[in-house]
Amino acid sequence: MAAATTGLPSGLQQVQAAFTKSSVVVKAICISTTLVYLLSFLINTESILSGLAVTPGLIFPPSFRIWTLVTHAFVEVHFWFVVIGVSVTVLCGRIVEPLWGALEMLIFFAVSTVGSAILSSMIYLFMYMTSFNVDYLFDTHFYGLPGYCAGVFVALKQLCGDQELSRGAVKLRIGDLPLVILVAVLLLRIIGIVAGTYLCMTGSGILVSWVYLRFYQRQSDGKEKGDMSDSFTFASFFPEVIRPPIAILANTVHSFLVRIKVCKKQVRKYDVGAPSPITITLPGTDPADAERRRQIALKALNERLSKVEEQTAWPSMEDQPSSPDSEHPSLSASLHGDGDETRETDRLEMLDETDESNIQESS
Repeated sequence: MAAATTGLPSGLQQVQAAFTKSSVVVKAICISTTLVYLLSFLINTESILSGLAVTPGLIFPPSFRIWTLVTHAFVEVHFWFVVIGVSVTVLCGRIVEPLWGALEMLIFFAVSTVGSAILSSMIYLFMYMTSFNVDYLFDTHFYGLPGYCAGVFVALKQLCGDQELSRGAVKLRIGDLPLVILVAVLLLRIIGIVAGTYLCMTGSGILVSWVYLRFYQRQSDGKEKGDMSDSFTFASFFPEVIRPPIAILANTVHSFLVRIKVCKKQVRKYDVGAPSPITITLPGTDPADAERRRQIALKALNERLSKVEEQTAWPSMEDQPSSPDSEHPSLSASLHGDGDETRETDRLEMLDETDESNIQESS
C-alpha cells in the first residue's frame, strides 16, 4: 500500500490521505461519482444522461422526472471533471465539515446540487420561451458537480474569506475564488472546452449556495439562521469598484422579496456583554462576528491600558531605600570617613593638653 502511494503525485497523495480520514458523507459522494463514471464505459452515455441527468423539458409536468434532481450530481462522463469534483468534495470534507458537521454538510450538498439544477432548468426554460428552440428543453442535460463545487468556494468565502492565497502584485484571497471560478468557466465556455450547462450550473450554484448560507443555514446555537455579516453580502463577491451599484440592486431585490413575504427581514441581537441585561438589536450583525470583533477590541484596549500603567507607575514603598545611607552609599562612606578623622583629631588634642599640664606641674 505504501509503495503504491509513493508512486502518486504529491497532490493526489494529499487527496488520498484526506479521503481516508474523511466522513461517510464525503466517501459516499466520491465513490458514487466514480462508480457512475466507470459505468459509462459499459452503458451508452446517452442512455445514462437521459435516465439519470436533469432534462429541463422532462423535469417539469407532465413528465415530472423528479428523481433526476438527486441522481444527476453523481453522473459524469469526463475524467477531469470527475477528478475536480472528487478533489473539491474531499477539500470540503477536510475544511468545512469539521466546522459544520456531517449532517450540515449533507444538507448543503443537497441544497447546492438540487437548487442549481432547478435554477438552471428554469433559465433554459426561459431561453426556450424567448427563442422557441426545442433543443433547450429536450437535448440539454444537467449533470455533475459544478454547482456543488461552486457552492464549496462560497462556503470557504464565508468561513475564511480574508485569508490571502497570493502576495504578489495581484493579491488573491479565498473570498475572491467564487468570482474567479465563474470567470474561468466563462472563458472555457467561450473557447469551447466546456458546455454551456457547466457555466449555467456554476453560476446557479454560487447564487443558490449564497442564498442558503446568507438566510437559511441554522447556526450552531440553533436559534439564529443565516449569516448577515457585512463581509458576506452579495456585493462582496465583486471588485470594490462595482460594489456600490450591485449593492443597490441587491438591496432593492431583497426589499421586494421581503415585501411580498418571500423572505423575512433579518434582525440580529447583539449582547454587548455588559453586566446590565441590556441587549442592543442591530440588523445585519452576526453574533459570532460581533463577538469576535468585541474580543479583539477588548484585547487591544487591555494592551493599551497596560502600557499606560507601566509608564505612569509610582515606586512602591518596598522599593524605596530605608535610609539615606543605602540610597547614596558614596555619600554615606564619605560622611563616616569624616567622622572617624574628627574623632582622631580630638583625641590627639586631648593628649597634647594632658602632656602640657604634666610638664607645668613638674616645673
